[in-house]
Amino acid sequence: MQQKTEMNTQLVDSIVQVILALSPQERLLLEEKLLANLPYPSNQELLHLAEQGNAFEFLHHEPDLYSLEDGEAIQWH
Repeated sequence: MQQKTEMNTQLVDSIVQVILALSPQERLLLEEKLLANLPYPSNQELLHLAEQGNAFEFLHHEPDLYSLEDGEAIQWH
């Protein structure tokens, strides 16, 4: 027999409120702790691998298709 589980939306809402109240440094620490046991590389690790492995080196040999003179200036209001 399959047991029906109910979602505790009140608990989830409370957790979200607590997370939103954290400082940026506290959120970063929380993220590090939550993602610490994941079996795949972090964003920083992927960036490091791409840099060290020269994954985007080919872009240095691509022609410059656009310049600062192309298009129209963006007007901020």
